Amino acid sequence: MSIRLPFYILTILIFISCGTDKPAPYRKLSGFTQGTTFHITYEDRANKDLSTSIDSIFNAFNLTFSAYIPNSIVSRINQNDSTVVLDDQFIEVYNKSREVWKETNGDMDLTVAPLVDIWGFGPGKREEVDSMRIDSILQFVGMQKIRLQGRQLIKDLPGIKIDVNSIAQGYSVDIVYRFFEQLGIKNFMVEIGGEVRVKGKNPQGELWRIGVDKPSDGNDVAGENLQTIILLDNKAVTTSGNYRKYFEENGRKYSHIIDPHTGYPYKNNLLSVTVIADDALTADGYDTGLMVLGLQGARELLKKHPELDAYMIYADENGKYQVEYTNGIQFDKE
Repeated sequence: MSIRLPFYILTILIFISCGTDKPAPYRKLSGFTQGTTFHITYEDRANKDLSTSIDSIFNAFNLTFSAYIPNSIVSRINQNDSTVVLDDQFIEVYNKSREVWKETNGDMDLTVAPLVDIWGFGPGKREEVDSMRIDSILQFVGMQKIRLQGRQLIKDLPGIKIDVNSIAQGYSVDIVYRFFEQLGIKNFMVEIGGEVRVKGKNPQGELWRIGVDKPSDGNDVAGENLQTIILLDNKAVTTSGNYRKYFEENGRKYSHIIDPHTGYPYKNNLLSVTVIADDALTADGYDTGLMVLGLQGARELLKKHPELDAYMIYADENGKYQVEYTNGIQFDKE
């Protein structure tokens, strides 16, 4: 389980078409939301700037999911506000989270928030962590301890808190995607914090080209050091990785990805997992779970889910990068 901050960026490679008599008009929007950046490119035959509408979508999203807004739905749940009424967006994210929680044997879990907080990856400051502190918190972790009852979230214990950062950012991509679909726009790309979903073709009339950064320490600028470039055909792609959001203490590196079973940052040889799915909510839900599962566990889960594709980077016994990926991924051959 992880909070979703821009620790691992999928670089969008969009090239301006040239040499055509009548290039399709595309418009680009960019800015900041959810503590990260966004980039949107869409075919703009109506000659309309949609930035105001996009800002409204982001504002509404934050009022549901942001842990940094005191009156958001998530914040009110964590404050044990019994009057909070869940909206359709929260319910959709909850249902997908529960599905992924079951499929990953609990490795993706919304109730990991108290652990995220004490390790310093939440809104508050990092605490002193020892086994007794972890044990005291684990009683509040586990999605079997929460459930929907109509439009309310019922918690078995008041100390249970939820963290949607490992999945909600992908969902925000889907919300914007649906907005463009409703407008009848046929060619567009939505990227928020490295989570991407595309439809149709890019300005060159080709499949969208998505760059995946190499997961090496110090590679903090998106696009400077690419591992590979994939082609995306009416799909979504998200990535979870361990090298841009961490802290070091006493010579040890602590990842932001928390194992909800142990209460400690996960530890295995996976460096990053990129997941391709039909929608970004699904892809974002599975990428963290696959990271915690580890390479062998990820292999087994992917066999059960042929609708998912994954590109996994891991360190072998000699510390060298190795790559493993499913057969459905298309790579740019240029």
